[in-house]
Amino acid sequence: MAMSACKEDPRVRGIAAAIRVVPDFPKPGIMFQDITTLLLDPDAFKNTVDMFVERYTDMDISVVAGIEARGFIFGPPIALSIGAKFVPLRKPKKLPGEVISENYDLEYGSDCLQMHVGAVQPGERVLIVDDLVATGGTLRAAISLLERVGAEVVECACVIELPELKGRERLDGKPLYILVESH
Repeated sequence: MAMSACKEDPRVRGIAAAIRVVPDFPKPGIMFQDITTLLLDPDAFKNTVDMFVERYTDMDISVVAGIEARGFIFGPPIALSIGAKFVPLRKPKKLPGEVISENYDLEYGSDCLQMHVGAVQPGERVLIVDDLVATGGTLRAAISLLERVGAEVVECACVIELPELKGRERLDGKPLYILVESH
């Protein structure tokens, strides 16, 4: 299911304009979508959070799961605003205590996401937040991790989508809400 922010919303233009594209970072051929410039613009940053909050306020979300590291920037203010708890999904060896892990493949190698055991309960309604969806591998791993503990993943939300990399196709039909498409 494809979902994106209303193209007529003037806030989307401001958000898109605040994102810097850095060519050939971190390696040649990559057009890196740098959200740090969005964070330097208080209006664009607020509009980004506000647009997500407006969407999720009445969707009975009990958990906002943020993917390390940039999902940690957008997830907590969304969670606070909609009255949900925030659960960090982290890389290995970053969380103390007992964790559940989900390994996943990247374009060149593999990675892993972890979450504290007991952080999410069966039946809880979860929103997954990250800054960008490219190939969809990280979001797919987050969905799998949360569904393994019995959570209901309601939607994934990202500021930016790189549609040519077809990441939403890896989400097995889970809704994906994005604010800005980048090419």
